[in-house]
Amino acid sequence: MREIAFIKQNKEKWLEFEQAIFGKAKKNPDEMAHLYIQLVNDLSYAQTYYPKSKTVIYLNYLASQIYQKIYKTKRTEKNRILYFFTTEVPLLVYDYKRYLIYAFVLFFATVAMGVVSARYDENFVRLILGDSYVNMTLENIKKGNPVAVYKSGSNWGSFIGITLNNLYVGARCYLYGIFGGIGTFYIFLQNSLMLGSFQYFFYQQGVFWKSVRGIWIHGSMEIFAIVIESTAGFILGASILFPKTYSRINSFKIGFKNSFKIFLSTIPFTIAAGFLEGFITRYSIEMENWFSSFIILLTLALISFYYLIYPFIVHKKTLPA
Repeated sequence: MREIAFIKQNKEKWLEFEQAIFGKAKKNPDEMAHLYIQLVNDLSYAQTYYPKSKTVIYLNYLASQIYQKIYKTKRTEKNRILYFFTTEVPLLVYDYKRYLIYAFVLFFATVAMGVVSARYDENFVRLILGDSYVNMTLENIKKGNPVAVYKSGSNWGSFIGITLNNLYVGARCYLYGIFGGIGTFYIFLQNSLMLGSFQYFFYQQGVFWKSVRGIWIHGSMEIFAIVIESTAGFILGASILFPKTYSRINSFKIGFKNSFKIFLSTIPFTIAAGFLEGFITRYSIEMENWFSSFIILLTLALISFYYLIYPFIVHKKTLPA
């Protein structure tokens, strides 16, 4: 069967699925389960005969949304938060995994830009970080503690101030996506250039490892979370620019709802990063190498597993037997 004929034959049925997803048509759990089975069959057919078609993308999205609605009916309000983090967000991350890939490629490219700029322009670090911060850091390096800035203030004061600032940066990375993703790119570029030039600055001063032991105790989660928040911003922007088979307003509604959930999932990691920066990073110089390395690897492993591996595990569980 030609793809056009396949679409024409099933168009009305798929529109019924959309009505059920957007809540414009009331369906009981049994009806939703029946719709899901039909949709999976259509998806399997499309994957077999039109593997590179947009029809496959469209049907895959409908199937994932209907599955989530079915699954939600089996959850109690008591388990809503657990369901959100263990099932809903991972499935969304899987559905939008290409945006996550784009964000990471962009992250490494822009960090590299910061490193190269700092290497070939001695004034670049001061331009990005400011003279006062650079001068203060140089003084700290002379005193033998390049990350002494993290010792300023009280533990709780630092934790609260840092966390609020990181939440603000993350919110900007996400919400600025409404400008077609350009705003997200701008904030993302600023932070990536700063990170690249900042780390190269420590390398130039011969204290790279000391800086890594300090900065990345909290930075593993903090920076990773910014990448995810930027991913959510790009999803939001793409929903406006590329509505695909939906009207632009419906595409935006879907994009906003899904990207906002992904953004919300980063908040616990951002808070955890703030806690580490306020209470642990300040003691990095006194720590044994193995212990600071253990914290860095553990935090990186946790957030990497959640966003890079766990979504595939959850998606596999949702596939029909």
